Amino acid sequence: MAAALPAAHGGDLTRPGQHTWVHAIVRWVFIATSLAFLAALLLAPLATVFAMAFQRGLYAYLESFADPDTAAAIRLTLTTAAVAVPINTVFGLAAAWAIAKFEFRGKSILITLIDLPLAISPVISGMVFVLLFGLHGWFGAWLLDHDLSIVFALPGIMLATMFVTFPYVARELIPLMQQLGNDEEEAAITLGADGWMTFFRVTLPKIRWGLVYGVVLCNARAMGEFGAVSVVSGHIRGLTNTMPLHIEILYNEYNFVGAFAVASLLTLLAGLTLVIKTAIERTGYRRRR
Repeated sequence: MAAALPAAHGGDLTRPGQHTWVHAIVRWVFIATSLAFLAALLLAPLATVFAMAFQRGLYAYLESFADPDTAAAIRLTLTTAAVAVPINTVFGLAAAWAIAKFEFRGKSILITLIDLPLAISPVISGMVFVLLFGLHGWFGAWLLDHDLSIVFALPGIMLATMFVTFPYVARELIPLMQQLGNDEEEAAITLGADGWMTFFRVTLPKIRWGLVYGVVLCNARAMGEFGAVSVVSGHIRGLTNTMPLHIEILYNEYNFVGAFAVASLLTLLAGLTLVIKTAIERTGYRRRR
């Protein structure tokens, strides 16, 4: 009968502590694999960027930013982000408010349009603006008659950047506002508050961390956008080159120090964005507790 006991318990002959030991081994194998994967795909490229940027010393690194074309690319990138992010923030707030708080015809169409830039290639987005506002586009003749330039000029870069970045704020706020519900807004309106007061006093304080998180993501994409901007910019040095486009030109000219110096600055801006995002997440978590 003693020999039959293991069979009665499913034939498990392992000692009590063996399961814990095996699980620990498996856990550490997965952790080590994940860390190795992250190191190979994230840390190694970042280290390469800074190593190449400083390969000729600090003076050569700083000298790269003295180039007028590099300075113009940095200014254009920051200017484009400074215009695109606030506009998309306002649009995202309005779209999220309408979708989360109201029922209306065409709601599903609006949601689909918001997701459209995420579903198509950025290069296709840029081509759309060329077909619309280019010299041989639908509005090209009218723009030429009125001496207006959109494609291969600053307005085209801003339009392309706004198009590829406008889903981020809205997509961050829509599920958050739907989860929060309408009870507090309805109570405020019942007590006599108008629409603006309800939004600024009730809704905005509840969604502020999600809003900032969406703005951070939007800003990161605006500064790093390449595909759509590359199509509409024309690659004119000192005029329509953003930082990603300028990096490509410097690299193709074998100016590796200059290319990686600008790339390191873009990396630092991305790192700053990541730090801000992490701080926002931690602050929001503490407040929810």
